[in-house]
Amino acid sequence: MIRVNVSVSNVSADRFWDIRKPIPPIQINTNLNLVGMEKKSDDSIEVPFVLTINYNPSIAQINLKGKAYVAGDKNEVEKLYKEYEEKKPPPPVIVQSISNVAFVESILISRTLNIPPPIPLPQIPQAKPPGKKPSDMDYSA
Repeated sequence: MIRVNVSVSNVSADRFWDIRKPIPPIQINTNLNLVGMEKKSDDSIEVPFVLTINYNPSIAQINLKGKAYVAGDKNEVEKLYKEYEEKKPPPPVIVQSISNVAFVESILISRTLNIPPPIPLPQIPQAKPPGKKPSDMDYSA
């Protein structure tokens, strides 16, 4: 079984938009790069990563750097490293583990900077007016 431990080592964040102005409609671009893969021992690999979040219009920018430490049995680790050398995409468990940690951190940073979080917030469906029945269903007896 593969175990992934993610550590953030560098955080950089800037708010460019004046705090007194309302924030306009924005587009948020996120980019998670796994920079490489380095074998540390027979049963562990280090995966450096960089997460960049840009807001458009340019209201803010967030950058996170860190490393994922991947451990498992020798055969699993060897297979992962071989796939990396063959330029195959990294396993979802590594990408998901890094994403989970990095995005939670970026949400906390966005709160500190008072900017919208870099993830879509759940949409609450519009309430139907009371007393109206859907036209295709009739429950009257």
